[in-house]
Order: sequence, then C-alpha cells, then structure tokens
Amino acid sequence: MTLKNTADRWGAVSQSLHWLVVLLIATIAVIGLTMTDMSNGPSKIKIYALHKSLGLTLLTLVVLRLLWRIYAGAPKPVEGTPHWQERIASLTHWALYVLMFALPISGWVFNSSSGYPLQYFGLFNLPKIAPRGEDLAQLSHQVHEYGFWLLLALVVAHAGAAFYHHLFQHDDTLKRMLPGGRRNVRASGDVGAAPVPADLLPSASATSEHSHAD
Repeated sequence: MTLKNTADRWGAVSQSLHWLVVLLIATIAVIGLTMTDMSNGPSKIKIYALHKSLGLTLLTLVVLRLLWRIYAGAPKPVEGTPHWQERIASLTHWALYVLMFALPISGWVFNSSSGYPLQYFGLFNLPKIAPRGEDLAQLSHQVHEYGFWLLLALVVAHAGAAFYHHLFQHDDTLKRMLPGGRRNVRASGDVGAAPVPADLLPSASATSEHSHAD
C-alpha cells in the first residue's frame, strides 16, 4: 500500500486519518451525550475538559486531512457509479468537512464567550477567540448542538451508503478505504482458476485400469 492516494484507492495516510477521525467523532459524541447529565463536581469538570481537548484534536486532524487531500488528490469514482450518486457523495463529503470544522470552532467560541479557560489536555492554555457575551455564547452553543446532530445524520448516511455499495452494488467503495482491501483480479493462465472438486477427479485405480486397457 502506498502512502499517497492512487486513482483506484485511498493511500495509507488518508486511511489512517479517516479512521482516526471516525474514532474521535464516536468518542466525542459519547462523552458529549453523557457529560451534561453528570452531577456537578471535579469528575464533571475533567470530562468537560477531555471533551474540549478531543474536539481540538479533531480540528487538528481535519486540517491535516484536508491538506493531505489537496496534496495527494483523491481516487476516481468507482467505475459504474451513476453521476447523481457521485454528486451526492461529493456534497456529503464537503458538508462533513464543513461540520467537522464548525463544531470544534463553535465549541471554542462558546467556551471563550462564556469566560471559561481552555487547556489542551492540561499541557498549555489556548487563547480566547471571541469576546465574552451572553448572546454570542447562546448562538455558538446552538450551532454546536444542532451541528452535532446534523453531523451525526450525515455520518450515518455516509456509512450506510458505503455498506450499500459493498453489500448490494458489490463494488470497491468501502474496500478501498480499508487496509489491504484490494480488488480481486485474476491473472492470466491457470492462476486464480477454481479448483476441480475431488469427486470429479479420476481415482488412482481407474487411471491404472485405463492404462492397462491401453
């Protein structure tokens, strides 16, 4: 597998960034959906801080992923894919990019406008990117919340489309984002030919009788 993308499949770097982003989104979603119901205390503060740090990590990975895609390009659409499906897939991909930028940034704006400090895994402080204000805090919170549900819907639709192509279209849409998921291509000659069942092969005794008869 090459590091860069090819015309037929995503390379190792794109695959790694893709699945890291998927893992981060899933982790952030689980934390985000459960942390608001926690009782106030040190544990809740730590979980909120973890949620913020993971969100900043997601923002960094999305920037790297977008820069790598610009540099390495993207595979061509799978052969036989209708044009309307290509358009929907392209729009979905770019919508996902927009939301993966919007959610961490809106969270950062909410944190800044609410007057909360922001640390990255307790290692260093990050600057405020918005002035303190109740209206801005409320707006950014709404963008963060509704954007999450929209992102979740698009992720489910994106995954569902990939599995549809894999299970019903039987093409390489999903496999080319998996390590080693290469298309099976038969070589010329006998390589890759189906084996002959054992019960259809002549037995040793039959071969011997045939040779004696000759």
